[in-house]
Amino acid sequence: MNNRTLSIISYITLIGWLIAYFSGKDRADSLLKYHLKQSLGLAIVSIAVSVILNIIAHVVPALSFLGLVGYVLMVFWILGMINAGNGAEKPVPVFGKMFENKFAFIN
Repeated sequence: MNNRTLSIISYITLIGWLIAYFSGKDRADSLLKYHLKQSLGLAIVSIAVSVILNIIAHVVPALSFLGLVGYVLMVFWILGMINAGNGAEKPVPVFGKMFENKFAFIN
């Protein structure tokens, strides 16, 4: 697989991220490294938001509609895949800039 394909795969669950990381580890270019960072950061944010919203919904059931935030995060995943497919190093909305210089182990 080429690096563009691996960049897209990195957004498909954590298993896809692991496949992209280990498959492209030796021949990673800047595009793959960038999208590995973006997708890992987005995964961490998604898990954190999910846990927080589940706690809130459990404590205050009337606020369970906040689960719709998950759909916004899904749109961010899709936008990341589109950027990876186009070969663009654009950050995902809202959270993407935070992850550009994080995760030093990916370099």
